[in-house]
Amino acid sequence: MRAISVVSILCAVAWADIALSHEGNTELVEELIVYGRSQEVIGTADSASEGVVAYDDIRLPPMLRVGELAEAVPGMVATQHSGTGKANQYFLRGFNLDHGTDFSAFVDGVPINMRTHGHGQGYLDLNFIIPELVEITTYRKGPYSATLGDFSSAGSVQFDLYESLDESFFNVTAGLDDYYRALAGASGEFAGGTITGAYDYTTYRGPWELDEDLSQTRFYASYAGMAGDLETHFALLGYSGSWDSTDQIPLRAVRSGLIDEHGFIDPDLGGSTDRYSLTGNIGNERWQATAYAVDYDFTLLSNFTYLLEDPVNGDQFEQIDNRRIYGLRLDGSTDTAIRINWGGDIRYDDIGKVGLFKTTERQRREAVRTDSVDQLSASAYAELEFTPTDNLRTSVGLRADYYDWDVSALRAENSGDGDDFLVSPKINVAYKFSDSAELYANWGRGFHSNDVRGNTITVDPVTGDPADPVDALVQSNGAELGLRLERDDRFNATATAFWLNLDSELLFVGDGGATEALGATTRVGVELSTFVQATDWLAVNFAYTYTDSTFDKNTGAGREIPGAIESSATLGLNGAWSNGLFISARARYLGESPLIEDDSVRAPSSLLVNVGGGYRLGDFSFRLDVFNLFDSDDYDIAYYYASRLPGEPAEGIEDIHFRPLEPRSVRTSVTYHW
Repeated sequence: MRAISVVSILCAVAWADIALSHEGNTELVEELIVYGRSQEVIGTADSASEGVVAYDDIRLPPMLRVGELAEAVPGMVATQHSGTGKANQYFLRGFNLDHGTDFSAFVDGVPINMRTHGHGQGYLDLNFIIPELVEITTYRKGPYSATLGDFSSAGSVQFDLYESLDESFFNVTAGLDDYYRALAGASGEFAGGTITGAYDYTTYRGPWELDEDLSQTRFYASYAGMAGDLETHFALLGYSGSWDSTDQIPLRAVRSGLIDEHGFIDPDLGGSTDRYSLTGNIGNERWQATAYAVDYDFTLLSNFTYLLEDPVNGDQFEQIDNRRIYGLRLDGSTDTAIRINWGGDIRYDDIGKVGLFKTTERQRREAVRTDSVDQLSASAYAELEFTPTDNLRTSVGLRADYYDWDVSALRAENSGDGDDFLVSPKINVAYKFSDSAELYANWGRGFHSNDVRGNTITVDPVTGDPADPVDALVQSNGAELGLRLERDDRFNATATAFWLNLDSELLFVGDGGATEALGATTRVGVELSTFVQATDWLAVNFAYTYTDSTFDKNTGAGREIPGAIESSATLGLNGAWSNGLFISARARYLGESPLIEDDSVRAPSSLLVNVGGGYRLGDFSFRLDVFNLFDSDDYDIAYYYASRLPGEPAEGIEDIHFRPLEPRSVRTSVTYHW
């Protein structure tokens, strides 16, 4: 019913848009190529590690998965160790961010990371976004902005969607391994404002021996208009996805010939996600308010160790998460001799059920834990901006966050409630020593929250042994020095040296329903990024990061942080000509990383190259994308742990478990514009 209603809205929008276009001037306007990376920000940016990526920076590059939207952030890498419908794995500044533990994302001001999630803390799933609707991507790195709180220590990204589409369109895409996608979007005038609708249906068998059977439905409907002197925007977003998954596999199984590198061990893995949200934005140049409500349902079946824990029934397990989220955010500024930026937010997670179950062939055998959780947070912040001289800018910020929670657990001993409070100061200094160069110094405290079930736990739900509770809020401290160079809108470059310390990388481990203490960590590194409009038709962007990541104290096994990528680099080429022809290429390099603390086992480096191109001819455009151009079989993700296959010792075998890059694939699309 939801899908039918949205299709009706979309058809109405399209009809209105066609009628208006026939009434007005139908002359074709020459398309302009605009790169968000070319925006000049000297004199306005607070750090060298923040920026904007927009418009053709997003439209031109080939995109295999929706989660790769996050790769617009220089230095960010999104990989996958499971089915396409699951949230990506993210890597940034030496962090294996899992699914979002220290990297936050927002869509039109609405936070996306999930607290106290069934699969992992900070779970960041971008699959509900229709990529063609993303207009502007704004990113920040480090904990230096008072506007940002939970999960933002490594960085954050804000996706702003189009309020009005420049053109309405209908797109059909087909590719290898039975990839099919139908997409439509339209805008039109209505009641003194603009209504926009979009609908996206995607299916994919996938390249794995086990069919992925991916099915994804997305829709979007919005209204933007004026209420007096206030701008208003209301949006309804919906997403439903289901998939079967081939998770990471043991290297020994491939080397022995038991399975192919695209094979599987457990054929009954997969999941589903449903997400529906209603968002309202209202404000003017002085203040902006955002209210939102989200209905969310998640199920995931996994099996990482096969027969290690239970040689009879197997180690398959199911994780579920069912919740509703309500929130309100207010941001404003006051222009006086000293500019004051201020704001705050309230968020309430009504988690009806979050649980972990032992399963066999997708059938539940035993509940490890099921909980209902009420989690409330409130924050307030203020930033004072000073401009002592024409060349010197400074800002001092303070953020306060309060969390309150109540856990009702299946095992009564693990029920409980609590609250916590954290204050985070920030300092930013920028000095412009010429019209084309600016220096930055930044320091700030940030934090990530832990799953609050880890705070109330007293008994390990698997073993029954006593369990130590963990702090709900974990503080971070970060600093960086940066340099930004700009020469009009054709060249810019940044160089940054950063330091980031986390008091603890304590995380709730959803796979076992317990907590794991990883200890305090420090990351020190450098980043380089650049954008060059090399010719009128060719734009080049490049980013490189090197990070040294260690535990602060020797843990007995070593100081290396498993999964912490030491270096990464990306190179993007975008070309567009006035005759309608366009091309794009992107290369992504991931360096080696330790897989265990003593650095005796390492994941090898990987290189991935995607290319695409097309042609716009009147109202039609044609596109061809090739993913993994050189058909690399490098790892997309790798872990090291013990698992047990049939016939192996009861204690299992420690081994690399990996998932290769998806093999070379080709997708072609046709789009009709009006």
